[in-house]
Amino acid sequence: MNFVALRMLTGDSGKYLGLVFAIAFSTFLLENQTSIFAGILKRTGARIADVTDAEVWVMDADTQYFEESKALKDTDLTRVRGVPGVEWAVRLFKGMPVARTDAGRFAQTSVLGLDDVTLVGVPRKMLLGSWERLREPDSIVVDKAGYELLYPGESLQLGRALQLNDHLVRIVGISDASATFISFPLIHTRYSVAVNFQGLERSQMGFVLARPQAGITPKELAWRIAAHTGLRARTSDEFVWDCIRYTLMHTGIPVNFGITIAIAILVGAVVAGQTFYLFTIENLKQFAALKAIGVTDARLVGMILLQAGMAGVIGFALGTGLAAGFFDTIAHIFVAARGMILPWQNVALSAVCIFFVVIASSLLSIRRVLVLEPAAVFRA
Repeated sequence: MNFVALRMLTGDSGKYLGLVFAIAFSTFLLENQTSIFAGILKRTGARIADVTDAEVWVMDADTQYFEESKALKDTDLTRVRGVPGVEWAVRLFKGMPVARTDAGRFAQTSVLGLDDVTLVGVPRKMLLGSWERLREPDSIVVDKAGYELLYPGESLQLGRALQLNDHLVRIVGISDASATFISFPLIHTRYSVAVNFQGLERSQMGFVLARPQAGITPKELAWRIAAHTGLRARTSDEFVWDCIRYTLMHTGIPVNFGITIAIAILVGAVVAGQTFYLFTIENLKQFAALKAIGVTDARLVGMILLQAGMAGVIGFALGTGLAAGFFDTIAHIFVAARGMILPWQNVALSAVCIFFVVIASSLLSIRRVLVLEPAAVFRA
């Protein structure tokens, strides 16, 4: 009977391919949109995740996520260092000055000023040059995407000069930083150099980076710092999730992607259901004949589910292949798309959704076959 069911499914190649295409398109759209959505959320905390040296971030009590920070007082660094369990704590500058090239091209940048002595937070993935050269006067490290934005179509080259707030600096390294939600060029430099890029304020320190002593967990140290200083202290993972939650709660991104994902499921269910139902209607005489020779309703339901499952598996495989190929292609074409991948979690979630789409598309066909009279095979 399984062979008969599959022969019935592939008998009309047009409807069979239409059914497979509907499921493949729904799968592709689901995996594409959920993966981009996950990639965007991950990017909101990319700057935090890239700082692998520190485990605790200390900030103003009202800071909600990385891009929105209020400068701390210099005395706050001393207070954090005085908390029991702190192995070390260093300052971190965060600013957004405008960079200008010799050719007159300019772009707003994201500058991280690192502690002059320890250089905690330097980019560990370097494509050209070395982060150790940041100890040289007026030196910076810029990420590859930022370099290509400032010098479009030109090869990577060290020693080039940039003006940041009328302050001349030179590129001593090019990093492979993670892609972020805001795609400004990322510049790393020493704290004493970075403070010259911004207008003067009472304080320039955006964050304090800390690490716990042996035997103390980052979460415990964060709690101690918050209790002793009144500042907000979060572990790196907690701060990343703070950024994700802020994006989910205060932007329109979840709604926009949610609508697209819902449309993908709806289109898949409607088109696949309609195509599969028409296929069943055209094969009613065959199903009636099977009923007439004694095939049970349970067996007929199994045949319909086999047909729907076969189309679903093939369509899902094609859609997943298209989605994987899409991300692999755009990652090589567009620098801004770097880091966008198809996570296995999204594939699993899409598989569950497609399973319900296939079941939903089968229900009308199953009902139509179950109420079918065997005598229908003898009607004209």
